[in-house]
Amino acid sequence: MQAKSLSGGQELLCINTTKVYDWIVNEATFDVSMCVDLEDTDCDEVETVTCEVEPLKSVVLNRQDREFIIDGEPITLQLVTIQKTFEVTVFVTKTNGATCQVDSQTFTRCEQVILCAPDGTKVKVDFTDVDCFVCVLECKRNPGGPLTLELGVTVRLCQSIQVTFPVTLEIVAEFCQPRDILPFNPACPTPAIPLQCPVLFPTTPE
Repeated sequence: MQAKSLSGGQELLCINTTKVYDWIVNEATFDVSMCVDLEDTDCDEVETVTCEVEPLKSVVLNRQDREFIIDGEPITLQLVTIQKTFEVTVFVTKTNGATCQVDSQTFTRCEQVILCAPDGTKVKVDFTDVDCFVCVLECKRNPGGPLTLELGVTVRLCQSIQVTFPVTLEIVAEFCQPRDILPFNPACPTPAIPLQCPVLFPTTPE
C-alpha cells in the first residue's frame, strides 16, 4: 500500500548522482604458469589438482583517443588499458582422500577495451564471476629434492566495466508520502474446533 503524492507538492530539485557514460559486460581469459613443490609426496599419490582465483585490484594504466565511424557518424572513443591483479591458490587431493592447500601466487595481466571514457571519468571493474582450472599438469621427482608440480592454469573472469562521472541533475518532481502502516496480527488467536473425521467416528451400528 502506498499513499498518493502530495497535491501541489512539485518542486524544482537539484540531485547529485552518477552518470554512466559507457557500460560493457565481457569475459577475459588468462593463462598462467605455476611451479609447486610438495614434500613427502610421490607422483602416484597425487589424485587431482584444483585451483581457486580471487581478484585483488584493477588499475587503469592509460586511455588513448581513437576515431570511429558508428552509424555513419564520426565519434571519438578511448582505448583503455586495464591492469588486473589476482591471486591463484592451488589445492592437491591425494589418493587417500586428503585435500590440502599447497601454494598461492599473485599474477598481473593487462587487457584493452574500447570505451567512451574521456579524461575525468572513472573506469570501474566489477567481477561478476571468477573461475579457474588446471589445464596442464606435469609431475616431476627431482633427485634428492621435493616433488615438483608444473601447472598451466587458465583463469576466467566475467566482468562488468562501467565508465562513470558524478553529475548534478535538475528535475521537477513531487514529494511522496510514506506508505500506510501494516497492521499487526491479533496477539491471541480465535479458538477453533479441530476438523473431525465423521467417516471414521462415530460409526453407525449395523
